[in-house]
Amino acid sequence: MRFTFRFNFLRENCLAVISWVQGMVSQARIIGGYSVSHHSVKYQVSLQRRGGFHYCGGSLIRRRWVLTAAHCRIRAAHMQIVVGEHSLFRREGTEQVFYPLKLISHPQYNLTTKNGDIMLIKLSRMAYLNYFVGIVALPRRAAFLTPGTSCRVSGWGLTNSKGGRLPAQLRAVRVPIVDTSWCNGSQSYSGKLTRNMICAGFWSGGKDACRGDSGGPLICQGRLYGVVSWGNNCAEIHYPGVYTAVAKFRKWIDWTIFQS
Repeated sequence: MRFTFRFNFLRENCLAVISWVQGMVSQARIIGGYSVSHHSVKYQVSLQRRGGFHYCGGSLIRRRWVLTAAHCRIRAAHMQIVVGEHSLFRREGTEQVFYPLKLISHPQYNLTTKNGDIMLIKLSRMAYLNYFVGIVALPRRAAFLTPGTSCRVSGWGLTNSKGGRLPAQLRAVRVPIVDTSWCNGSQSYSGKLTRNMICAGFWSGGKDACRGDSGGPLICQGRLYGVVSWGNNCAEIHYPGVYTAVAKFRKWIDWTIFQS
């Protein structure tokens, strides 16, 4: 997934953009959610193709580092990163635009199993922290979430599982943590979740993150516990969303940032 040119171009080519977004692996949108208050999610990042096409989300975890999903990786020359964003289609003067200096996917990321679906982006310069831009805290390495814990996922993904337009404003939805054993059951993902994943959503469906929100934040207890990764379509009965468990990769995150 700024300039006035981008807004007009995006409107005129909306169908083409949506078709491209839908073709990307395991991306996500907010279904059954709500528009958040202006700049209330200060750590939210928009990953865009040059020219301003939003295609994935992310989280600002350091002034110069963004955490997102590995499957959101595209060529660095084609990517721009925007913080301080709220409305995709209107320039508000709060945006800060960066280019990636480094894209660092987890070395054990598996495109087939989606294990290790996590990536760090080093920005071309430090973000300026202010009323519109902030950093989100990470969980401890051994942190564990009890099933039923209420979390929030946010993004600019599509709001209808059958397609449509990108939402004008940042949206979010609250979802509960689901016991991994349930999600790995025969009526759900049948053992596809690894210990590096979190399952969150409703067994009855209806609320979820899906196409267009990939890489975005799952916030639980004020910390970034999950990265939007994959699922079975969107908001389907018996198929909650699947997120990369940030706590499982905390050591790698800290070491990678320290080395770089």
